Amino acid sequence: MSRTADTAAPHAPPKDADKARTPSARYAYLAAASLVLALLWQAAKVLDTIKDNWYVFDPARLHQIAQDAVAAAPGDMPTIADHIFANLTASYPASRVRLNPDKHEWVLNNAGGAMGAMWIVHASVTEYLFIFGTPLGTEGHTGVHTADDYFHILDGEQWASEAGAFEKEVYRPGDVHYLPRGSRKQYKMHEGCFAFEYARGWIPLMAPFGFMDGLLSTLDIHTLWRTTVITAREVLGNLLVGKI
Repeated sequence: MSRTADTAAPHAPPKDADKARTPSARYAYLAAASLVLALLWQAAKVLDTIKDNWYVFDPARLHQIAQDAVAAAPGDMPTIADHIFANLTASYPASRVRLNPDKHEWVLNNAGGAMGAMWIVHASVTEYLFIFGTPLGTEGHTGVHTADDYFHILDGEQWASEAGAFEKEVYRPGDVHYLPRGSRKQYKMHEGCFAFEYARGWIPLMAPFGFMDGLLSTLDIHTLWRTTVITAREVLGNLLVGKI
């Protein structure tokens, strides 16, 4: 008789055994994922309580700088921008914070359906300063952010409205439009408007709002790349001087 016939073939594990183990594995993965999310949530809550320690800019001082610039050269945006930067450098030394001195480094920006151009004056993990606007006018959604936003009008008008409002909010040169984190509005930069924008909070979490229109609508990869390079350079430069 053939020896092959006497040799028992190895048996594969029953498929039912694999099925029996699958729910346990899924529960283990779910428990591990839940634990990781809970730890991340707690870490975020702790970091949120101490982020104020890393702020450098004072909203009242920035408002005064914007108002002084508007008063010094009403309607003259190049002079207003120069005035703002000169006062920023005088108020905040380079040992504490890095500012971008290249006033020609403007980039286009599409976000929330609105379009304009911006000079990234400062970018760090917890704060940013932009001069943003357009001579043409634009309209869109403010976005819902993890940072408080202070929009200082330098030239032109900004209009805004919340859901259910029957009268528009109007912000003129020297005014500041304050948008607390978690808020949302429709806004319009009527017939051309420029502003000095300050945000304080968790800035990286605002990035999707600033990039989605470019990735999914305009496909302006060149502008997205330039914006990324400039922002990363400024964030890293600030980390090097101890500014988070």
